[in-house]
Formats: sequence, C-alpha cells, structure tokens
Amino acid sequence: MYSAVRKNKVNTVLILLFFLIIIGGLGALAAWIYRSWTIAIVVVVIAAAYALIQYFAASAEALAISGAREIQKADDPRLWRIVENLCITTGTPMPRVFVIDDPAPNAFATGRDPKHAAVAATTGLLDLMEDTELEGVMAHELGHVRNYDIRVSMIVFGLVVAVGMIADLLLRMAIFGGRGSRNNGGPILLIFGLVAMIVAPLLAAVVQAAISRQREYLADATGALTTRYPEGLARALEKLQAYGRPMARQNTSMAHMWISDPNKPGFMARLFATHPPIAERVERLRRIGAGF
Repeated sequence: MYSAVRKNKVNTVLILLFFLIIIGGLGALAAWIYRSWTIAIVVVVIAAAYALIQYFAASAEALAISGAREIQKADDPRLWRIVENLCITTGTPMPRVFVIDDPAPNAFATGRDPKHAAVAATTGLLDLMEDTELEGVMAHELGHVRNYDIRVSMIVFGLVVAVGMIADLLLRMAIFGGRGSRNNGGPILLIFGLVAMIVAPLLAAVVQAAISRQREYLADATGALTTRYPEGLARALEKLQAYGRPMARQNTSMAHMWISDPNKPGFMARLFATHPPIAERVERLRRIGAGF
C-alpha cells in the first residue's frame, strides 16, 4: 500500500508540472504574437495571483456553495465522535465539522492545510451509513486533509479558471492585435488564438480530472490505513454507487471535492470525470484489506 501511495504522489507532481506547462505555453504564445516576453511574465503573474486568491478564499466558497452549516458536538454526537476519534488516532487537528441538508449521500473536505480544514457530510450520508461505513468515509476525507489534497484541489481549481481566462485573452489579442502584426501574419495568429482557446481549457479540464482521480485513490488508501478496516470504506462506496443521486445544489467547479461525483456525468463527460470508477476503488480497497 505504501508503494501505491508513493506512486500516486509522484503522478500528481508530474500532472501539476504539466498543468504549469499549459499556462507557460499560453504565455509564450502571447509573447510571440506581440514579440514581447513581458506579456509572458504578466500571464504567469496573473495565473499565480489568481491561484493565491483561491488558496485563501476557495474553502469558504465551497462551503457556501454546498449550503453547509457548521455543527458542534451536541448537534450531531455520532458524526462529531467519529471525526474526533479519527483525529486522535492520526494526530490530526480537529477540523470544523459541517452538515449539508441534502438526501443525496456524499461528503467532502476543504481548507488550505490541516490546521485550517473542514469536513462536511450530507444528511443522506448520515442516514444511509452504518458506523463502520461512516468511519471509512470520514477517514477518507481526513486522508485528503492529511495528504494536503485540499490545498492541491484549491490551487488546481484556481489554475483551471486562470487557463480559461488567459485563453480568452489570447483570442482577443489575436483578433484585435494580430491584424496589425508584422509580415501580415494576422490570419495565422488568429488560427493560433482559436486553437489555444479551444485546446487549452480542454487540456486543463483533463489535467484537473487526472489529479482528482489520483488523489481519490490516495485518500482511499490513507483512510484504509487509518481505520485498519478497508471493508468499511469499500461497503460505503458500494452504497454510494447503489443509492447515489445528483446533489440538490450542484456546481461543477467543486465536483472533484466530493467522495462521489455529485453530477452523475453521462458517457461523453466521463473523459473529464473527477472520480475514478467506484468498482475500481472497491477492488483496490479489498486488495489492501487482503494484505492486513
């Protein structure tokens, strides 16, 4: 299991580097259009600034978008006790705990680091899961916290949006600035701008999905190590597959944060799915369990 965790971490670093290459490529293309490397620097600075803003603001945004309400121990002793016991076991700071009034079973974690983290569960999840299954789900979410997946998710979200903004800006530069470029290169620049606007956001979405899928596998493995009972999370995932439904308050920008995809994408959307197939996750967990 430790080799799987290490492999997932390496893969995520490589994917993030590829993500930065996309942004750097857009900046270089903009610099080539206007023959000024200053533009490339500005593009990278804008992307970094936006990611920094998301680093501090995305957690509150996600909780507000999902309609989460913060609870204390007296509000839901069962959920609070499970999260508290898992934190004691792992030495993780106690996160803020939220409940979402939604019959769709689901959960997510957010925050910028373990000291500024939050976990949220829907009422549908609390009603559906037995204690060992709920423990597996919350161990998975705390795995995201311990592995700093919550930080990666916020930065990647900011970069995805930044790529879209930069691609749009590049197209406008090609249309309005390319016409006056040297050697009558306007049509060529316009073609480059159009290709960049279409391809870059698609690549960014694929990269975001790939990162999310890798982190889900990693959080599953971390949760199994925490509880020493992978079967609990495996059964919880099977219930999520059997009884899952779209969330009442859906937002594609935070779909990658949930333990189970809240949007139920169709066939064409699976290329950009932020979650690996539940059957594969269950199979991996049971292989891990066989090694205990």
